[in-house]
Amino acid sequence: MIENSTEAALQERIKELTCLYEVSSIIVNANFELIEDTLRGVVFSLKKAFQYPSKTDIVLTYRDFCIKTSTFVEDDLLIASDINMFNTASGEIVAHLSTTEAKEINFLKEEQQLLDNVALKIGSLLERLEIQKNETSLKRQMEHADRLSIIGEITAGIAHELNTPLANILGFSELLKDDLKSNKKVVSDLDKIIQNAIFSREVVKKLMFFACEMPQEMKHIDLISSIKSSINLLDATFKREQVKYLVKIEDEALWLRADSIQVTQIIFNLLINAIYFSPTDGLVTVEAYSTKEDVVLRISDEGVGFSEDDLDKVFQPFFTTKPQGDGSGLGLSVVHGIVASHKGSIVAKNNTKKGATFIVKLPKDQ
Repeated sequence: MIENSTEAALQERIKELTCLYEVSSIIVNANFELIEDTLRGVVFSLKKAFQYPSKTDIVLTYRDFCIKTSTFVEDDLLIASDINMFNTASGEIVAHLSTTEAKEINFLKEEQQLLDNVALKIGSLLERLEIQKNETSLKRQMEHADRLSIIGEITAGIAHELNTPLANILGFSELLKDDLKSNKKVVSDLDKIIQNAIFSREVVKKLMFFACEMPQEMKHIDLISSIKSSINLLDATFKREQVKYLVKIEDEALWLRADSIQVTQIIFNLLINAIYFSPTDGLVTVEAYSTKEDVVLRISDEGVGFSEDDLDKVFQPFFTTKPQGDGSGLGLSVVHGIVASHKGSIVAKNNTKKGATFIVKLPKDQ
């Protein structure tokens, strides 16, 4: 009898060690893009390690998903262990034991220890994958910033090179117009040249905004006042496009040191963009608040949002997701340039359900 008991205990110990080996192998080869498959493998490996595997079911919950080996009866016996990430409970792993057919069966003390051990391994895995995910995200942000910086330098050079010939085209065209004002056809042609040169000059000005080359008049301004002014200017546009807006601001004032005209241009361009991509009866939400160091502006829409590739290019000059003829692709690059020149930051991201959000952070006026 003692021999049988010892052999049974040995068999259980072998099952536990085999489980820990399998779980370690699964975790070593884990990929954060396939984390659910990895955790499913751990759960089914763990089930086999229990004394009564046919009567035991494992349930693992983590964030938005739940993995079960099969259904279970709610009044079964259970043992559980928290899955901790960075010393915070982020999930749970539970073993259910069906006692329907044999009331005298129960969990072994070693099975709770096994569950705790596996929960610890899962927590370590999730921490490692979270760090890896954050490092990947940070690397992409740095690469994106480097690309924008290089584009900014090239853009500034192009803008400066174009300024002089454009000024000459405008100046000589005006002189010719005065000399040939009696010839209506020539004057009409010269007017077209002047109009196109002025348009090109505005494009150059926008490129210089992107490259942070425009002079600024820094003043003590209230962001809330700039938001109200921009919304008032665009009220008719909201109505014409049948788009609603909601302003969520709890502060009485949000002070920062900035160029008033350029800050209005940030808000105006982001609102125009949000209106354009909003469906009929869509809602544009404008939020503003302060943190310890920054004043934050968030403008959200309910449009189609961005693809992953578009999110990387959204602030590059001449990039646009609008149909040809509907935009120059300079609006958001101008916004980026103004924000950068104010030593702030801007990011674009997709909303959970639909649409996109632009988040602007500008340093507070200390």
